[in-house]
This record gives sequence, structure tokens and C-alpha cells, in this order.
Amino acid sequence: MEFKPTIEFDDFTKLDLRVATVTAAEAHPNADRLLKLQIDLGGEQRQICAGIRQYQEPASLVGQQIIVVANLAPRKIRGEESNGMLLAATSEDGDAVQDVVVLQPTRPVPPGSSVG
Repeated sequence: MEFKPTIEFDDFTKLDLRVATVTAAEAHPNADRLLKLQIDLGGEQRQICAGIRQYQEPASLVGQQIIVVANLAPRKIRGEESNGMLLAATSEDGDAVQDVVVLQPTRPVPPGSSVG
């Protein structure tokens, strides 16, 4: 297992990690590996795209809480705008990903709650 280079604490504090509730999920229309998620960040609705389609059924995410990077600059992914990034753990066997697990709080908290 190879780790990324060490960063300073100030670099870490630039991340705005938040709890979001998934309000809708569907397959991305232009990408086989992506899901398009609508999320609630405590009164603010956003769309994010996540590369978890082969590991997660869209319907199983609806109503679930997830952890997102809320201050990631928006970008277009295969024609759809993504306003954040879902956090997930991956297990790998060599170069092949075996499983992807979406990170979630262990009990419900208000959408928009800070993680840190």
C-alpha cells in the first residue's frame, strides 16, 4: 500500500467535509461508471456525480446520509455538473478495485453537519 505525500494541517483545514442526505439518485446518462446524485446539504440542494455505479444501486442511496467535500470547485463530468465529491473507501487487489463502500455517519445527523 502506497500513501500520498504528507500535508500540513492547514492544508487539511481547507476541506469542508459535510453530511448530506441523498434525495435522488440515477445512472449518469453519458457514463457507465457514474451515478448522478441530488443531495441536501441542510437547505442547499446540489448535484454530484460519483464513480460508484457498479458498486451501488441508485435506489439504495436515496434517503441515506453520505459524507461529501462541499467546497470542491464545480466541474462538468461527461456533460453533467458536479458540485462536490462523495467520500468512499475502496478495497483493492493489486491494481483492481474489489469493492467501494460509501462513507456514512453511524447515526442520523442534520444535513449540512460539519465533519472534522
